[in-house]
Amino acid sequence: MSKEYSLSDLLERIYENQLALEAGLMELTLQIENQGFIETSNNVRGALFIIGENAGHIKQGLAKVRRNSL
Repeated sequence: MSKEYSLSDLLERIYENQLALEAGLMELTLQIENQGFIETSNNVRGALFIIGENAGHIKQGLAKVRRNSL
C-alpha cells in the first residue's frame, strides 16, 4: 500500500480509535459496577470523563486541520 495519508486522515483515525476505546472502557465499567467494585468503577469513570473532555478539543482541532488543508 503506497498511498500516503494526509495529516487529517491520520488524526481522524486516532480520533475514531479514541471513541472506540472510550466505548469499550464504558462496557467494562458497567461490568465492574455490576460486580460491586464501585471504587474501581469511579476511577475508570474519572478517566472516561477526561477522554470525553479531550474528544471535543480533538474534534475541533481536526476540523481546523481539514479547513487549512483545502
